[in-house]
Amino acid sequence: MIEIKSENELKLISEAGKIVKLILEELKAAARPGVTTADLEQKAVEIIKKFSARSAFQGYRGFPGVICTSLNEQVVHGIPGNTRLSSGDILSIDVGVEKNGYYADSALTIPIGDKVSSSALSLIDITEKALYLGIEKAVEGNRLFDISNAIQKLTESHGYGVVREFVGHGIGKNLHEDPEIPNFGRQATGPRLKNGMVLAIEPMINEGGYEIEILSDGWTAVTKDRKLSAHFEHTIAITNEGPKILT
Repeated sequence: MIEIKSENELKLISEAGKIVKLILEELKAAARPGVTTADLEQKAVEIIKKFSARSAFQGYRGFPGVICTSLNEQVVHGIPGNTRLSSGDILSIDVGVEKNGYYADSALTIPIGDKVSSSALSLIDITEKALYLGIEKAVEGNRLFDISNAIQKLTESHGYGVVREFVGHGIGKNLHEDPEIPNFGRQATGPRLKNGMVLAIEPMINEGGYEIEILSDGWTAVTKDRKLSAHFEHTIAITNEGPKILT
């Protein structure tokens, strides 16, 4: 069942969203050659503690990290550790926070250093544009897969692969709620969108094929062809004024 959030609930989700946004801004500024993904996680830990919040990810189904750091061909769910960033890498950072019983979730992909290829920069650019195209479709009266179709059309028109195994989701009192939001689908199908719905829209787009596999750590998803992958996400609310980004 897709829950409709009250004004007070939207306010609480937005408070969590502000913390998520701040963490991502700080990590984006800190992510440079020589820094480890564990260094980035420690920064996230400090900010979460400062705001008396809690990581939405750590311990979720046994996930060991506070944030997810997915490098190059890693699609999602990369575990922070001793890996040092190098110029030419691209890094996806996914952050989720719970504050006062409500969740927010957001992600971005950034180039590291000054040696990132033009093809990698293009992948990042199109994936981010796909996110905002999807958000534009999150208005009352539209269908859920209008969001999915907008993302799929743009990214596949550039020859990219749309990940099938992982999808966006509803969010609120739980990190993952109904509905699931695929990044592919047929326009004008799916549940009718209503004001008060809160959705985490998150295109995960591969430079090559859409197939993925999971590494031996049981978490890190990588592209099967080992080509690059990018990931962007916002938590948004459907409102009378149109979609409102909460992260």
